[in-house]
Amino acid sequence: MNGIKKTGRLINTDQLRDIYYYMNSREKILAAIKKSQPAPRELPVLDFPLPDDMDAQEKFIAVLSSIGGAAHTVGSYDEIQLLINREYNDAARIISLVPEIESRGQYFEPGTNPHLLEDVDLAVIKAQFGVAENAAVWITDDMLPERVLSFITQNLAVVLHRRDILQLMHQAYERIGGRDYGFGVFIAGPSKTADIEQSLVLGAHGSRTMRIFILQS
Repeated sequence: MNGIKKTGRLINTDQLRDIYYYMNSREKILAAIKKSQPAPRELPVLDFPLPDDMDAQEKFIAVLSSIGGAAHTVGSYDEIQLLINREYNDAARIISLVPEIESRGQYFEPGTNPHLLEDVDLAVIKAQFGVAENAAVWITDDMLPERVLSFITQNLAVVLHRRDILQLMHQAYERIGGRDYGFGVFIAGPSKTADIEQSLVLGAHGSRTMRIFILQS
């Protein structure tokens, strides 16, 4: 019999020849692409002048408000706690990854089943820095051991120091470039989509609200 039987099917030599041909062609194409790679070059130096008239905090707050978020300038963690108690008085479950802010209800130990986070009303986390031009905050795995928390929670609160607000994304990429992160994400405002009938929906893919507490100290 001119063929090979494998897993109950008979493969003839013509089929084997075709398989070999296409596999060999694929390897040749990949080898040619690899061989044709340009020589490594240094990245260009990009000099973006910073706006002289931009108040980074003021711009951050204005942009955040325009995309559906809210900002509070505060002087201490005690003030943040008072605001959370007032704004989320009815929240049954609050998970705070900020030691100075209290959690409420069932706490979550990182490394356990993330499905146990499905009923979180508010998550409180810290940001490494924020960007004024788009009101985005940079969150990494060292501040967020369970990455799904910032997306599955109904409401998200972020603590950000005023001194850590940058003006432009160019500065942001200069800060994070060259560093090794297991996980990192820019979050700007609450989750929103308007794909269906051009109707804006908040909370479709993440938190319904986002508050940023800007520490002045």
